[in-house]
Amino acid sequence: MSETRRVAIIHYWLVGMRGGERVIESLCRMFPGADIFTHVADPSKLSATLTRHRITESRIARLPMARRHYQKYLPLMPRALEEIDLSGYDLVISSEAGPAKGVIAPPDAPHLCYCHSPMRYLWDQYHVYRDGAGRVTRAMMPLLAPSLRQWDVTSAARVDGFAANSNHVADRIRKYWRREAEVVAPPVAVQDFAPARPGELGDFYLWAGELAPYKRPDLAIEAFRRLDKPLVVIGGPDGTVARLRSMAGPRTHFLGKAPFEVLKDHLARCRALIFPGEEDFGIVPIEAMASGRPVIAYGRGGILDSVVEGETGLFFREQSVEALVEAVERFEASGLADAGPEACVARAGHFTEEAFQQGIRRSLAAIGA
Repeated sequence: MSETRRVAIIHYWLVGMRGGERVIESLCRMFPGADIFTHVADPSKLSATLTRHRITESRIARLPMARRHYQKYLPLMPRALEEIDLSGYDLVISSEAGPAKGVIAPPDAPHLCYCHSPMRYLWDQYHVYRDGAGRVTRAMMPLLAPSLRQWDVTSAARVDGFAANSNHVADRIRKYWRREAEVVAPPVAVQDFAPARPGELGDFYLWAGELAPYKRPDLAIEAFRRLDKPLVVIGGPDGTVARLRSMAGPRTHFLGKAPFEVLKDHLARCRALIFPGEEDFGIVPIEAMASGRPVIAYGRGGILDSVVEGETGLFFREQSVEALVEAVERFEASGLADAGPEACVARAGHFTEEAFQQGIRRSLAAIGA
């Protein structure tokens, strides 16, 4: 790859440091001279790796309270993307989960889209998002969604090549956009985690992450109330913690938004990570395996790319309390909790930043970039 190419990286919004932003960090390390374009950015919440690059916002950032309510401006984002001037750039890489891929690249600049997920609120999760929305949004979604879906499909045709973060996302790209995608797992900082020393393992199970409804913390909490086994829950926001605490059994403990060192310690000492949601990829299970611990997961979505059933965890096939209870009982009888950390650590080693960057290079080569 030439160091002299002008590279544009497009991301939907930069208002925190989560999985999507970690991907952008890795792309920035690949292309240290790249410029970043996004709808809205909050530099105070970004890493130094990102803020060292020139970040240009779309006109969405000039709208009232855009940094706080950016998602409410979704209907305006397609036009805002198309107004971004990429003249003079030699390579365009977009990072898609919200509107990002719809930029108009110069005719001689290859455009690779790294897709975390086709926009859920337009496609497979449309009814879930609408049912959970406020009154005004719920009324507007049926009016706006058809034209946004049409634009989403049309803009996919502008992209020269797709990379998907999991086979689950590649299937959805094929379903909704009729395009093929190479699977390139996102980078996970597996080097930041390590197994506990012998004799330091605890007797508790762990649920960790944002306490969002689709991650199904409620399933874990109710299942462990029935099992009468210890469960530690790490994550916020505080209001959701209070609501979930009211339904929890006496052996479930909430730590809220714990510091990284607390999360790392609990990942290394838990009997297993409980992962009852369906996610496009799922970074926390990789972190658990890097810590030497197995995963009990709902067997749909990106988790099928990471956990090896019977070796680094177990799956349950129905998203219900009963199925999770049965899975925990099956896990206790399997001996996985007492196995050494070697298989889990080895599996996590497939999801490094180096592996991600190699995958991106393959995807770029496939489109002649």
